[in-house]
Amino acid sequence: MPQSLFQKSCTIRTRHVLAMLLLAPFAYFIERKQRPELSISVAAKIFLLALFGTTIHLNVYYAGLSYIPPTVACALGNVVPSLTFVMAVLLRMEKLKIKSRRGKAKVFGTLICVVGSLIFTFWKEGYLFKAFVDKPLIKAYNSEMKHGEENWIKGSALILTSHTSWSSWLILQAIVSKAYPAPLSLTTLICFFASLQSSFVALFFSRDQASWSLEWDLKLLTIIYSGVVVSALVYYLQTWCIRHKGPVFAAMFSPLQVIIVAIFSAIALAERLHLGSLIGAFLIIVGLYCVLWGKNKDNAIADLNQNGKGVLNGGISVNGRYSDEA
Repeated sequence: MPQSLFQKSCTIRTRHVLAMLLLAPFAYFIERKQRPELSISVAAKIFLLALFGTTIHLNVYYAGLSYIPPTVACALGNVVPSLTFVMAVLLRMEKLKIKSRRGKAKVFGTLICVVGSLIFTFWKEGYLFKAFVDKPLIKAYNSEMKHGEENWIKGSALILTSHTSWSSWLILQAIVSKAYPAPLSLTTLICFFASLQSSFVALFFSRDQASWSLEWDLKLLTIIYSGVVVSALVYYLQTWCIRHKGPVFAAMFSPLQVIIVAIFSAIALAERLHLGSLIGAFLIIVGLYCVLWGKNKDNAIADLNQNGKGVLNGGISVNGRYSDEA
């Protein structure tokens, strides 16, 4: 397992170095007028962002995959919306009036998203659709991808620790984005610190220089894709989204990944979708809509109270009683 963790840490380091090199020129030229001075306090917070969001989250996640099947790990990932929601409420970053309709919608929607994701993942009875292709377009399964001896308690604990770290990243991101309102530069610095931290983790498991070499194969293409799309583009979009909409809004879209993965698996790996896939996807969408409806009402009422007016968009009259109970 240590050698496997070393290889994963090298992968994490390389993809973030690639993302940093890709984003740095854009960050320098586009945000040179709006980028604030990088103080020691802000740099320390960004270091923590990299620690929680990449180093701990990804390395611990890969360690957990050594003990449990990927399906279970994917299902456990659906705790991210609920964890982030609870953290945000406890830290008073998310307003929750449980007796109001919008408060109930956010709680109900979060629970429905989690339930829908679990149904989508584990309900494998009854095929609903045939595979989109007759043969897999990508043959990615091999003996190296199989996990080792199963230990569900240890594996689940590691995966949950990983997702708790990711939820903490979402919360901390909202705080740092206000202190350092330059999303491109912020993402570049996160990738820089993440590459340093992952390098130290890799050195801890192996100091053999030959193990750091890369070859032109599917692994290298995966690293390039992860660096360009995930570490560069997705991190930047998440940073922008959290700054404008908050951490809970960003976390609520996490369950959609099981739907997207299933669609790509059906196309690229010739996997078949089940009845549970359709039901789970429907519940995820319903839950997401409930949360977005609740947050939209929160924003509307916040704007109303801030402007001191009694009319919302569309000419709907709103009084103080409505703003408490809506």
